[in-house]
Amino acid sequence: MVQIAELYSSLQGEGRLAGTPSVFVRTSGCNLRCTWCDTPFTSWKPTGTNRTVGDLVEEILSHRLKHVVITGGEPLLASDINVLCNILQHEGQHITIETAATVIPDKGLPTANLMSLSPKLRSSTPNSETGWEQRHEKRRRRDDIIQLLRATPNQIKFVIDSPSDLDEAVSWLADLDIQPQSREARHVYLMPQGVTQSRLQKEALWLDSACKNLGFQLCQRHHITWFGNTRGT
Repeated sequence: MVQIAELYSSLQGEGRLAGTPSVFVRTSGCNLRCTWCDTPFTSWKPTGTNRTVGDLVEEILSHRLKHVVITGGEPLLASDINVLCNILQHEGQHITIETAATVIPDKGLPTANLMSLSPKLRSSTPNSETGWEQRHEKRRRRDDIIQLLRATPNQIKFVIDSPSDLDEAVSWLADLDIQPQSREARHVYLMPQGVTQSRLQKEALWLDSACKNLGFQLCQRHHITWFGNTRGT
């Protein structure tokens, strides 16, 4: 069984495959609590329906698309994630898994064509009043797991809210042996934090310049432009 918050078809709005028609499978449940989380219905107040893998596969294939994005929440917490991915790959689906890269399923790495890793910077940590500050801060950085997941074709995506976030991301990447202007730097995406088009455009101005200087990619949130900040898009 997998707890699912929503399942829908749309266009991938972020990263290497932006613009690709895809089926989005959003699992519910997360081991982190980002202060700016844009899907609180999968983390702060997780909701969803328990569904069998067979039922999910049938609905996914009914959309007649070739790309599946498994996201969350944290999809690597789902107990049957490996089974789901194995069946989807057998059915010829291209699988992207979007993960914060802090956990590995008990059954090992699931099959995926692209691991979209989104490590959480210090600015993601909520305040002490939430009761989550220490747990989030303790869990958010797992370089050992990031390196394991990088064995699969991958992209690394940081949410950037300020110049200090950028400095932390560059330092973190250096610890992962990813240097600016290197071959690996081409697969690093920096995404402005925000859920409105005006905010994203404002932050993208300085972040785009930083990306060009560092050899990283600016990660637009195209779905906000296309559809607004709405569920099911």
